[in-house]
Amino acid sequence: MAPRPSRFSLLRPVLGHEYATQVVFLARWLLICALVSVLVGSASAFFLWALDWVTGWRESHRWVIGLLPVGGFIVGASYHYLGQSVVRGNNLILDEIHNPRQLIPLRMAPLVLFGTLTTHLFGGSAGREGTAVQLGGTLADQLTRWLGLRPRERPILLIVGLSAGFASVFGTPLAGAVFGLEVFLIGSIRYDAIGPSFLAAVGADLVTRAWGVGHTHYPPLAAPALTLGSLLLTLGCGVLFGLTARAFATLTHQITRLFQRIAYPPLRPVLGGALVALAVLALGTTKYIGLGVPTIVAAFQAPLPPQDFLLKLVLTALTLGCGFKGGEVTPLFFIGAALGSALALVLPLPVALLAGLGFVAVFAGAANTPLACTLLGVELFGGQAGVYLALACVAAYLFSGHTGIYSAQVIGRPKHRRWGREEGQPLAEVAARRKQRNRTP
Repeated sequence: MAPRPSRFSLLRPVLGHEYATQVVFLARWLLICALVSVLVGSASAFFLWALDWVTGWRESHRWVIGLLPVGGFIVGASYHYLGQSVVRGNNLILDEIHNPRQLIPLRMAPLVLFGTLTTHLFGGSAGREGTAVQLGGTLADQLTRWLGLRPRERPILLIVGLSAGFASVFGTPLAGAVFGLEVFLIGSIRYDAIGPSFLAAVGADLVTRAWGVGHTHYPPLAAPALTLGSLLLTLGCGVLFGLTARAFATLTHQITRLFQRIAYPPLRPVLGGALVALAVLALGTTKYIGLGVPTIVAAFQAPLPPQDFLLKLVLTALTLGCGFKGGEVTPLFFIGAALGSALALVLPLPVALLAGLGFVAVFAGAANTPLACTLLGVELFGGQAGVYLALACVAAYLFSGHTGIYSAQVIGRPKHRRWGREEGQPLAEVAARRKQRNRTP
């Protein structure tokens, strides 16, 4: 009589097949992510070097700010005549993740790079994340055809590009990986892309650093002991940061709609550039244009004047709303850090902690990415203040409502059950329907 097979021998073929599938998947995406890392990490390294150069040149030749309307026409005309298919930028990439239709045109990469550098050269108030994300998404998407990827794999490849771009431009691979997984669908994460996303984020960051490009360093946050009072203050600050994020997103979208009334698109940044240049002249300082990194660093050292965050918010919304190119994230860092720093004038929490909370929480509310922003804070400021950072980011996320800087974000899970009927809708559609309801008697 033949011996009876053990349970382990019966399971061996099943387990062997399962692990073989995972090994093949991991090996395949390791190769793909290595290619994405080299492409995106190198592009981010060049972008950061060029951005540093144009910023230094502008600060040494401040008369060029008077030519900001000329820079606006250059940016507007380049997109009007060459970039109609990619003018939606980040939102185009998010749309392709949700509903894949056609490859991101390669021209998006040089156009956004040129547009962002021009914006910063002439003195616009913008950031760099939008450029890095568009570079990452565009370059990664070109591999779809070169490697013969299947249609169902393309959304994962786009997520990989987003993660690589964010991680390499800020030097935060953990936050970059989760940002790519979290940003396109509010309240949900696509876990089938988690392995490729982390591989690409880490790889792109390593490539950028290998080029010798550095990132801004911030002091570690020394958090006070956890008490009921400090936690309640943190939650209250998070609510304020979320409302600030909502105000920024709403103002930017309103300014965009206002400037769309100008029939000839290249004239929109001309008018907006003139207004920004006049504001800089009236203020007598350049601290509210460009990235504003020196002011961000200063926010951790001593309380800033309360008007700093508001002036940066308005000038950035005007710059991006009228048609200049760049990102929102670094200006949001400025807005949040400046607001948190100013709160130290009235709240019994350390100024550095409040600045750090605002730094990550305003971005969390505006981008609807609380997990990525919590990790961002831990990577930049250390883990001692992790509980405070997480509470502020979650509160800001909840109180920014169904608004955000990316109108193509889709609501995967509503932030409150009262808004359940908005599930599955992009933010642009939510805003339009709410506006229609408000008009209806």
